[in-house]
Amino acid sequence: MPDDPKKRGGQDRHRINVSQEHEVRDWAEKFDVTQQQIKEAVQAVGDCSDDVELHLKGSRTTETSERVRESMMKKERKPSSRSGPG
Repeated sequence: MPDDPKKRGGQDRHRINVSQEHEVRDWAEKFDVTQQQIKEAVQAVGDCSDDVELHLKGSRTTETSERVRESMMKKERKPSSRSGPG
């Protein structure tokens, strides 16, 4: 959601700015969760709305395939702490 509540769209429409009350409220309504859940999800996975949505879906379902997919995505995003051979 954009920083200016009167403007829709723009480069930050896929980012969630938890410092903007109207953004937290709008995203909470869009994902049908509380504002606190939005803030916690952003803290857990970052401000990308797609990642937040996946995180929230994972927390509301016991579907194994979704949890496995979410776990795999998190592993792919983390840089490897192992160094190469030699």
